[in-house]
Amino acid sequence: MAQKGFVIWMTGLPSAGKSTLAQHVASAIESRGLPTECIDSGALRKTLLDNTLGFTKPERDANCRRNAFAARVLARNGVVAIVSAVSPHKATRDAIRAELDAFVEVHVSTPKAVCIDRDDNGMWAKALAGEIRGFTGVDDPYEAPDAPEIAVDTSELSVEEASRKVLITLESLGHLSRNATTPITSEEEDIRNRLRSLGYVD
Repeated sequence: MAQKGFVIWMTGLPSAGKSTLAQHVASAIESRGLPTECIDSGALRKTLLDNTLGFTKPERDANCRRNAFAARVLARNGVVAIVSAVSPHKATRDAIRAELDAFVEVHVSTPKAVCIDRDDNGMWAKALAGEIRGFTGVDDPYEAPDAPEIAVDTSELSVEEASRKVLITLESLGHLSRNATTPITSEEEDIRNRLRSLGYVD
C-alpha cells in the first residue's frame, strides 16, 4: 500500500521558530523513508506564485490558501507537506483543516517578547517603530488556535525537544509508525491523553 501523505501546518508569530522546527521535523520524517517537502510561506511570497500579494486580511488569507493548495497536491501524491506560515486568522486555518483529509496543526507558541529578541531581519523593530504597518503581533492581531494537535514553545524547548513532541503526536495520530516494542513514555502518554481529550484519537 502506498504511503498516504498528510499536512503539518505550523502557525505562530513572526520569528517564533516555525521554519526552523519545520526543517528539523522534515529531516526526521525523511530519515524514516517518507518523502517530505517544506513550504515556507515567507519564501513563497518571493516567488511568481505569490509575489503579488500584500498583507491585508484578504491577501493574507489568499496566501494561506495558496500554501494549502500546494500542500494538498503534495499530500495527494503521498508526500508529507509541512507548511510554516504565520497564518494569523483562525477562521482561515479552520477552513483549511476542514478541506484537507489529514491536517495536523502545530502552534509554535513562542511568546511575543522572545520573538522580538530573535528579530534577526529587523522586521519586528521596524513595525514597533511604526515603519511597517499591518505587522502581525504589533498592529495586526494573531489569533491563536483553540485546539491545535500540539503546541510547542521554542523558548522553553530546544528544536530537538520540540521536534520530538511533534513526532510523538504524529505517531499517536497514526500518521507515522511507532516501534511497538518500545515502552510508552510518560511524555507519550501525556500527548495521547491530550489528543484524546480533544477528540483527535479514541
